[in-house]
Amino acid sequence: MSELTIAVPRGALFGGTLDLLDGLGIDTREVRSNDRKLLFQDVGLITMRPSDVPTYVESGAADLGITGKDVLMEQNEREVYELADLGFGECRMILATVDGPDPAAEALRRLGVMRVATKYPRIALRHFDATGRQAEIVEVKGSVELAPLTGMVEAIVDLTATGTTLRENGLVIREEIMTSTARLIANPVAHKLKSAAIDELARRMRSVVASTPVSPA
Repeated sequence: MSELTIAVPRGALFGGTLDLLDGLGIDTREVRSNDRKLLFQDVGLITMRPSDVPTYVESGAADLGITGKDVLMEQNEREVYELADLGFGECRMILATVDGPDPAAEALRRLGVMRVATKYPRIALRHFDATGRQAEIVEVKGSVELAPLTGMVEAIVDLTATGTTLRENGLVIREEIMTSTARLIANPVAHKLKSAAIDELARRMRSVVASTPVSPA
């Protein structure tokens, strides 16, 4: 195991990822207890934002990584291998607007285009292109829910697990675009040079996921 380096996502997938690694016999106690340290060489783990995992894996800084399917779809230019659906951290990519008459549908009817705020511009554009609708995408980094409440946009595309934040802000889901779960990815070169170790680890991960409940996001 020490010959492999794994990029671990902090944030919503952090707990589930560490539970999975514990199931493989990897000691994650120091990782859990130290939220400032990022590199844990003794156990071959690097912690980072989920959106950075494909970058580190593609570059070879990590042999393997765990991140959400949403990240992989947004960064679909990254040259990484997706090895396994790990099943935990499930959430939905949705289109939402303020409650009541659909302002996005009304904007399309009147103007032929709707304004949409999102942290996932590529996923959003692909979705609207595929459904034959024109959308002006406004990329935001913070609380997406604020954008329609201020009138800046008619709709948002965002991830939700429970829908609680949407409801608390008076927003309703109009469409479900995709479901995202945690995925195991590999660097293509590492997968060739360390194929036996990586394939065995992926097999063991699938076995742990299949036999043991893993903490949700």
